[in-house]
Amino acid sequence: MPSSPGPKRWPALVGGGLLNVAIGTYYAWSVFEPPLEREFGWSRAQTSLVATIDMVILASTFLLAGFVLRRVGPRAVAFFGGAMFSLGLFFASFTHSLPTLYLTWGLMVGTGLGFGYLTPITVGSLWFPHQRGLVNGLAIAIFAAGSGIFGPIAGALIDRVGWRETFQILAGVFFVFTMVGAFMLKDPPTGYVAPAVTPRHARPRNLVAPDVRTAEVLQTGSFYTLWIAYALGTTAGTMVISQLVPFARFAGLSAGAAAFALSINAAGSASGRFLSGWVSDHLGRLSTLRGIIFLSMLATPSLFLMRDQMIFFYMLLYLVSYCYGTQLSVYTALAGDFYGTKYLSTNYGLLLLAWGFAGVLGPVIGSRVYVSTGSYQYAFFLAGAFALGALALLVVVRAPRLAPAAAAPVAGGISHQSA
Repeated sequence: MPSSPGPKRWPALVGGGLLNVAIGTYYAWSVFEPPLEREFGWSRAQTSLVATIDMVILASTFLLAGFVLRRVGPRAVAFFGGAMFSLGLFFASFTHSLPTLYLTWGLMVGTGLGFGYLTPITVGSLWFPHQRGLVNGLAIAIFAAGSGIFGPIAGALIDRVGWRETFQILAGVFFVFTMVGAFMLKDPPTGYVAPAVTPRHARPRNLVAPDVRTAEVLQTGSFYTLWIAYALGTTAGTMVISQLVPFARFAGLSAGAAAFALSINAAGSASGRFLSGWVSDHLGRLSTLRGIIFLSMLATPSLFLMRDQMIFFYMLLYLVSYCYGTQLSVYTALAGDFYGTKYLSTNYGLLLLAWGFAGVLGPVIGSRVYVSTGSYQYAFFLAGAFALGALALLVVVRAPRLAPAAAAPVAGGISHQSA
């Protein structure tokens, strides 16, 4: 069957971008920590737990959303994710206690994140199966860019109208963004064949494995090696993100300069997701990850050591964020290379639980070390040591040799069958 006209593929990317730029604003949580702590007298450990809950719920519901998507399609999943995210933000504006905050900005927002984050990745992989690194990188980069766009806006709104009204304004804006974006997300028609892409190299560097069911993936040693490497490698990023504004103030930056650090973080994370996704299409996923993890191992402790020099603070923050964003993009494509694209929504969903684990580990390390010692020094050095461990695992991991699943593969990407 002839390929669908090229322009018809792009609405899915636009819809995914609208959805992701809204829900990605959760990365700007540290903007809200200081006003909440001042009003209620909560500790840094208590407010940092919100980011941890978000990441754990995101990783957990991403897997659940993968099973649901196979039965109801991406549009319904995206509608639900956008609604939960926006409502969680709105109800958080009525917070008077920590349990309420954890329920709204934690559980509800996290659920919206998991269902919303899944759909642009899976739909993009279906429409652009030959450029998965680039397309996944673009989708995940826009997700990271949300905090850079709306974080400073949220900070300015808090100063003018207060944090409660800011939650409500953002909830309304994000509801519109996510509903429009969800409407534009749909799978290719049956029998769709993506336009061929002329290879730049005589020998492809990323060979897609046969489609392997999730139950069989769990029986491979490579999955657990990647899982541990993913968790260790992303811990530096989750720690820095959860503590960014407080750490910037600790480093001596003004409130305005600390808020600007959110934009630097978002720019680094977004560019890492997009550029490294493209690079990995040409240089290979594992080669890209090994180089980036090595850079993270050096940049993370250096960020602490050079924190009092603003230009180096911003440069090293960008590098740490770039390394963090790279992993979220390239691991997505790597899961397809190792285990095929047909069951990517659940196979990568299990792998993403490693990122959820890092979402617990990073903020806990950052907040507990600061509370115990009055400094972030040991937290940054420990994150560098974790990167070294991740690098060692990525050096030894090899793609598994697996038999394909019994069901016939679907042209262009992921089916809606159970694993």
